[in-house]
Formats: sequence, structure tokens, C-alpha cells
Amino acid sequence: MSDVGRPLDDGGIGPRDDPFALFDAWFEEAKKSEPSEPNAMALATADREGRPNVRMVLLKEANASGFVFYTNYESAKGSELLANPHAALCFLWKGIGKQVRARGAVAKVSEAESDAYFASRAKDSQIGAWASAQSRPMEGRFAFEKEVTKYAARYALGKVPRPPYWGGFRLAPIEIEFWRNRPFRLHDRLVYRRAAPDAPWRTERLFP
Repeated sequence: MSDVGRPLDDGGIGPRDDPFALFDAWFEEAKKSEPSEPNAMALATADREGRPNVRMVLLKEANASGFVFYTNYESAKGSELLANPHAALCFLWKGIGKQVRARGAVAKVSEAESDAYFASRAKDSQIGAWASAQSRPMEGRFAFEKEVTKYAARYALGKVPRPPYWGGFRLAPIEIEFWRNRPFRLHDRLVYRRAAPDAPWRTERLFP
């Protein structure tokens, strides 16, 4: 039977009061079908002049407060977000034919949150956070490996502290769009919008 004209079902993209409940349902579905890293998302930022930039990052937390990811604050994306604290993100789960987009203001997470997440990382990743001057010019691979060796020796024993320039950002969305693939490009689109992070959500269907 064709999906054309079939009413939307709650299991797919039915509206709910809380868009994060719908996101959680889709995310759990994606975890079962995606071959690797269903938490991968495209993160779009802009510099002071409004020139856009985009890259893939990993979602580490999603709840009513927003979407959280971690990075070097002195990296290109970190510098852009600190100068222009607004961003957009996009998840594409091709295996289940679904996509989620969000945009909103971005702010640093608390020091305690960054400390807790950094402590959960593998030690080699912790060392890498110290060794990498992310996004800045590098003379060669050997220069990076030398830094890795230096910090591995420094923190050979005991815990690795979080670098002061490394931590999390939280995007507090004012818009979240859910997209579901349909035959013949007759896709489903449902968008949640609100005037501010503490305002109520309203929903709207969009033409594909």
C-alpha cells in the first residue's frame, strides 16, 4: 500500500507536547539501525562577519535544556561560538529515513558538567585534549606526536585534569524540525517553535 495520503502516525512524526520526547524516541530507533555513531550531527556556526562554517561533532547529552557537545574552546568552532553564540545542528539517520534539525542560542555548560564528562573519557583522549592546539597550524605530524608524548609522560600516574580551555557547549533550541522520508518526495515535516528557551512550544506542519 502506498504511503501517499496515509495519515501521520504517532510512531513516526505525530506531534507531542515535548519535542525532546519525540527526539528521544527517534534517537533510540536510530541507535538500533545506524551502523556507527548515531549521535553524529552537523554543527553550523558563523564567525563575527557572518561567514558560515560547518563540521561533524558528537552529541553527548540531550534533554529539555538542550543539546550538549564538547570541544576545545580555542578551536575554530569554539572561537566562533564564543564570538557569535548561535548555532544550528542536523542529525541524518539514513537507515531509518529520518532527520532532525535544531537551532538556537549556545552557551558553555557548567564547569562541573565539563569536569564530569572529561573524567569519563578514555585517558588517551584526555591526553589528546592537552596535546592538540585544535584548528591551529601544525608543522607536521611529528610535532603533534611530540606533544602527545610530553603530556602522556606528565600524566603517566594519576588522573588527567581537564584543560581550562576545553569543555562543553549547550544549544538551547528555539526551533526543532522533524523530517521523515516518504515515497516520491512527499516527506513529512513537523516543526516545533518557541519565542525563547523558557517559552511554550507551538507546532506546525510544513510542506515538503
